[in-house]
Amino acid sequence: MASEIKYITNPAGAVIGPRGYTLEPAEIERAAHRTRAIVDKLANFEVNVFEILGMRNLSAFVGEVFAASMILEHPDLLRKNPHQDGYPDLLLMDNDGEIAWQDLAERLREKGPFSPFPTGGFEVKATCGSVPTPKVCQKRGFEKPGIGDQRIHVATGYDWKAHHRETNHLFGIYWDFIEGCPTIAAIFYRGDLVEEDWGKIVQPKQGGGRTTSVSIMTRDGVKKMYEGWVTIINSDGYASFFDRRNKDNLMSNTIKQL
Repeated sequence: MASEIKYITNPAGAVIGPRGYTLEPAEIERAAHRTRAIVDKLANFEVNVFEILGMRNLSAFVGEVFAASMILEHPDLLRKNPHQDGYPDLLLMDNDGEIAWQDLAERLREKGPFSPFPTGGFEVKATCGSVPTPKVCQKRGFEKPGIGDQRIHVATGYDWKAHHRETNHLFGIYWDFIEGCPTIAAIFYRGDLVEEDWGKIVQPKQGGGRTTSVSIMTRDGVKKMYEGWVTIINSDGYASFFDRRNKDNLMSNTIKQL
């Protein structure tokens, strides 16, 4: 049985969605715990599900489980976008959202009405950061972390990717392997992202590895997300990593005051 994961939640964290609807940081922390509990069950399967999925699919999977956990925490407020490529991932079912949903009730199989959903909601993106190449790792005297290996001690950076530059009201998740299990290490949120916080859209090349267009969050966008941190795992290395990458002491200073 995996040990209990402990988080430190930012008391000043603000999760303000469309039309000023506010979620409490403690609710986000509970969703992180739910995510770990759900993913942890896969670790007991007869086959190694994490190896089958691979790193890229694992990131998407962690994000999907977090989104599902948020719905479990807010069953009357949040609803999954019915289209897998729709935007945003979590539809806000306040009065405006309910009206929009009813208007589209007969078009649930269509992508257009749900990308974007007229009254919005919350988007979820996940990353496990970047690490050096195997060759660089070897020169530095260690092996590149594999699936199941904690990465924070060799992580060199992180960002989030989207399919368009209008992505906003974003939960940015950073995850890592803790005791061999994909675990949310930190959650960030901003509701005021702008187009300039996302890089130029890169189109897939014919015969290339990418199948869809992608926009990578800029350093300014990453810094903005960092300043909106909501919760972080209470474990050595994570707060200092984010502080170092953003050339600040925001997270460490806040944690010291708690």
